Amino acid sequence: MRRWLSLLLWSLAGAAMAQATISPQGIIVNPTPGDLTVTVWVDKDPGRSGNAVYKMGEPIRIGVEVNRDAYVYLFNVNADGSVDLILPNAYDRNNRLRAGEARTYPPKGARYEFTITGPEGENYVLALASLRPLSLGEIADVKSGRVNLKGLRNLSQTLSIIVRPVPNREWATDAIRYYVGRRAPPPPATGTLAIESSPGGAKVFIDGAYRGRTPLVLELRPGMHDVELRLEGYEPYRARVQVRAGQTTRLSPRLVRTVRTGTLFVDSSPQGAQVYVDGDPVGRTPVQLALDEGTHDVELRLEGYEPYRARVQVRAGQTTRLSPRLVAVVRTGTLEVTSTPNGAEVYVDGVYRGRTRLLMELEAGMHDVEVRMDGYTSYRARVRVDPGATTRVFARLTAAKATLDLSVNVDAQVFLDGYFLGKTKNGRLVAKVSPGNRELVVLAPGYHVYVETVRLEPGGYHKFVVRLQRIR
Repeated sequence: MRRWLSLLLWSLAGAAMAQATISPQGIIVNPTPGDLTVTVWVDKDPGRSGNAVYKMGEPIRIGVEVNRDAYVYLFNVNADGSVDLILPNAYDRNNRLRAGEARTYPPKGARYEFTITGPEGENYVLALASLRPLSLGEIADVKSGRVNLKGLRNLSQTLSIIVRPVPNREWATDAIRYYVGRRAPPPPATGTLAIESSPGGAKVFIDGAYRGRTPLVLELRPGMHDVELRLEGYEPYRARVQVRAGQTTRLSPRLVRTVRTGTLFVDSSPQGAQVYVDGDPVGRTPVQLALDEGTHDVELRLEGYEPYRARVQVRAGQTTRLSPRLVAVVRTGTLEVTSTPNGAEVYVDGVYRGRTRLLMELEAGMHDVEVRMDGYTSYRARVRVDPGATTRVFARLTAAKATLDLSVNVDAQVFLDGYFLGKTKNGRLVAKVSPGNRELVVLAPGYHVYVETVRLEPGGYHKFVVRLQRIR
């Protein structure tokens, strides 16, 4: 059995050492955070409160998870400063985890276990994840699990040398605290910092260290802290906030989009057209404009010519050119509307214009046409009337659906013209069906079949009450 005591945290700042800090929630000490993250917990504290308590002789299991394929190293630092190597160990040398994989040590069915043997006090489990394998041979013996150094500073200095060849963005750490003894000491006085941003998903840096993405809730030591939020396409947000013990400080900044500009040059043939960008007048052609990077709606207007509209993409540091040839206005065209059946009402742009067959003069351009007749489904279309030309619309009207409301004294199956329509619920079925003479059949086990030919009018509402007779 392995002797379990307590664990430490260390801080690494590239090749240089930084002052070590201890956090009940665990910390990420990489000064240049990347996409790699590692999370560690103990079986009595899956929520990572940092206040789990273990008694002497009690077994303990350690959980760890990474978000990318990585090599994971687990250390146990005891209250007296001695250090144990948890992973890899003599029974479990495979310390490579896949992305999203969560493992527990020892795993179920393992030939070894971890047992609490003291001394009493505050303990930490430290996880180090690296995209590259690390060599621990100079400080640790995998067979015995012992680390041949003692104390926070010695471990920190040695690990800084081991991890130094690995780029900062390719390693990460995490830690979890637990206690050995009858009860845990009172948790250290901390305050809560709750950070949201609009938009969300911004990276959060506290006192220069990456802590996660918004929305984010952190437990911090009381005092002043420097907060920075970073999000691609937005200006960095910085603030200095006061965190008070036992209180929650909230920070909800609205991030400001980074402004990048490009040039839009607009000309026309003929020139002198009024130019509108995103609905605002900006001058007459030819005109050169400085605009924010992105998509913009452009419109040109000139008396006697059709309006010209376009959507253009402006790129930062580049010039976008737009030089349309304007089309002279021809005012009217002819619209002919026919239908089957004939004699249907015709509405153009919401105004009644007569019955089919119908000829009318309209202003050139787009028009909404609707053809209506009682008992039939309305026909709608959006048509373009070209100047000096005839546009023809033919509306083939279809009979409107009829509503069948059927009440039966028992739940039964209903058929129309041999096709299953549905089953009554609590003796009732309401359905939209095609109009006309339809054969209605109602079936229920133990009852005589009900058959009737019914007349269903287009758009009509038809209620039928059927009482099935039991077979004797």
